[in-house]
This record gives sequence, C-alpha cells and structure tokens, in this order.
Amino acid sequence: QVQLVESGGGLVQAGGSLRLSCAASGSTFRINAMGWYRQAPGKQRDVVAIINSGGTTNYADSVKGRFTISRDNAKNTVYLQMNSLKPEDTAVYYCNVVQSQSSWWGQGTQVTVSA
Repeated sequence: QVQLVESGGGLVQAGGSLRLSCAASGSTFRINAMGWYRQAPGKQRDVVAIINSGGTTNYADSVKGRFTISRDNAKNTVYLQMNSLKPEDTAVYYCNVVQSQSSWWGQGTQVTVSA
C-alpha cells in the first residue's frame, strides 16, 4: 500500500500563492502518474493537474498559466505551486498517485482564497 501525506494548504488572499506538497511512502515502486484534484462544497471532485513518470504535465483549463505541478522522484513527492489564486480556487485539494492498477488518495488539504 501507499500512504500519502499532504501539506501546504491554508488561507490566502486573492492574488496570493500557496505551495502544496504530497509525500508518498510505503510500497512506492512503479509509481506512474501523480496528480492533484480538488473538490469544492457541493461539487464533484475534479482534476487540477497531473504529471506522469516522464514529467509530462496536464492542467485543467481553469488553472493553466497559474499553477505548476512538479515531482521529485527521489523523494516520491509531488508539488503544486499555485499563483494568482482566485476565490473560485477555494476547495479541498487531494493528492492522487497511480501505481500499476492501483490508485491512492491523500486525506485532503483545505485551500481557502478570500476576496
């Protein structure tokens, strides 16, 4: 199994920045994609950004140009740098790791952006 520990959420004013981190531990061999999802109250969980083992990234249209996903394979850690934050970015952010045929989720970290 893989355990994921997220950190870096919090309260920030619009236009500010936050950096989320997600460290994977346990059976971390053959981790493929790592990503971030978010879920606002009353809404479904949506993808924010994904990075595969080769470093290829994909972003939701709503965050392109503002968010950057990266990973440190030696540390089994994925990051999400969030700049120019908007109130609509407010949500619980979840880390996700895909390993062979398994998918693992973090516990979530709250990001709140005030107007």
